[in-house]
Amino acid sequence: MSVFERYLTVWVALCIVAGVALGHFLPAPFQAIGRLEIAQVNLPVAVLIWLMIIPMLLKIDFAALHQVKEHWKGIGLTLFINWAIKPFSMALLGYIFISTVFRPLLPADQIDSYIAGLILLAAAPCTAMVFVWSNLTNGEPHFTLSQVALNDLIMVFAFAPIVALLLGLSSITVPWETLLLSVVLYIVVPVIVAQIWRKVLLAGGAQALAGTLAVLGPVSLLALLATLVLLFAFQGEQIIAQPLVILLLAVPITIQVYFNSGLAYLLAKKLGIAHCVAGPAALIGASNFFELAVAAAISLFGFNSGAALATVVGVLIEVPVMLSVVRIVNASKSWYERKPS
Repeated sequence: MSVFERYLTVWVALCIVAGVALGHFLPAPFQAIGRLEIAQVNLPVAVLIWLMIIPMLLKIDFAALHQVKEHWKGIGLTLFINWAIKPFSMALLGYIFISTVFRPLLPADQIDSYIAGLILLAAAPCTAMVFVWSNLTNGEPHFTLSQVALNDLIMVFAFAPIVALLLGLSSITVPWETLLLSVVLYIVVPVIVAQIWRKVLLAGGAQALAGTLAVLGPVSLLALLATLVLLFAFQGEQIIAQPLVILLLAVPITIQVYFNSGLAYLLAKKLGIAHCVAGPAALIGASNFFELAVAAAISLFGFNSGAALATVVGVLIEVPVMLSVVRIVNASKSWYERKPS
């Protein structure tokens, strides 16, 4: 894990400060950027998001799907957590904390939007950072690759229906046209572009792909940070007025990560799955594709929405919380592999 990735939370915090300051002292340029839209898609942000997502999807080898049968228990477990538990548990946590417990402390007109952002965050399983988490737990690489490839394939078809279902259950109007446009722009198109590009690079050998990924890795993270600066430039006044919002939004996100990773890990032990598969299974089951969540939140609800802010909070706490899960998985290996007496 590079120094840049390890301290992602620090860079995100600095982007929050920079964005809030720029939005406060230089509002006109950011308002002009906000008006650069076509069909509810902000063009500068779309470019930045493609720069975030495509390098990550470039790592995915859909040919690895034939390996699914080798780790069918781990694959089935993670699919169950990712698609049957995680989005619904986040919707429930959003209702408990945002709509009920913390309601008096939050802006009343943004409650539904915050919950929508949390749902968007949980509805897409993580893609790229999972490889980092898996490596840190000595995870089985073929399992991780095949699981991520399968999740990405399912996401093309399942992301929009699950989001629409949960937004409907939360009594939030579903902008179907914008939601489907977001799926095409931020899942379908990047997947196609990344796979074509991958094949072209592999024609020149594995080193060509590795070299390109090494160059694009920092570009992807820089695009993420630039997007955050824009987001917080638009969110600045709201954050200054309600600094507690970020802390309150972090509560359900953090609980959701520990709940889903713990559930996946314990179920893996119960099923007799090897630790090298159980570790990445727990991490894949808990982490989120926050780049997609940020993109979808901006498209669906706009820069100034509570939904966009909620997804950004997910970025803020992703690295430290997931690193703590990695430490728990590694520290508990002897317990996990202990045979019952």
